[in-house]
Amino acid sequence: MTRRGIQWLSAVAEDPELCRARWADDPRQPYTLPTGRLFDVVVTNQRIGMETFDQLERRGMPVGPVMIDYGAKRMGFFLATRSRERFTRALARETDAPPEYRYRERGSFVVVPGPIPLSGDRYQWLAAPLRRPEASPLRTIALAVMLVGAADVIARADRYGERYPNAQAAYAEDVQVEATHGR
Repeated sequence: MTRRGIQWLSAVAEDPELCRARWADDPRQPYTLPTGRLFDVVVTNQRIGMETFDQLERRGMPVGPVMIDYGAKRMGFFLATRSRERFTRALARETDAPPEYRYRERGSFVVVPGPIPLSGDRYQWLAAPLRRPEASPLRTIALAVMLVGAADVIARADRYGERYPNAQAAYAEDVQVEATHGR
């Protein structure tokens, strides 16, 4: 995380100077910050969150800061404040049954990783804030679309795993189909 990222993130703390001082003493230290002042956070389970993050990155879609809590197996995607309505509309356009998520806005809090967490730390950044992220409607829509897409990919993988508990079972069915069709 850059100095500008630290300045932006700590600015929402009840005592920004205390937050920055704690991070100066221990840059691995997580800190509880209020949401809804400079950012909102969409929280989802780690499995769907990792697939969502991967898809956003691989496709070059806009993504803001992203954090992970390995202990709770949750991920948080940072959005501009007051993005809930746009996010909800985009989800509704994609599916009637969106994946489970929590939208943290004014009145909520989130524990963020310190500026320099180590690989074994519970709280880590997958994409740390480098500066104040620009408010981007495209980022909000991309997150909603990929969240639904990631949930679908995971659901399909789970169904495949139920049908074929291992690679040998899938191969055996494939061989049987080939024998039946005379290939």
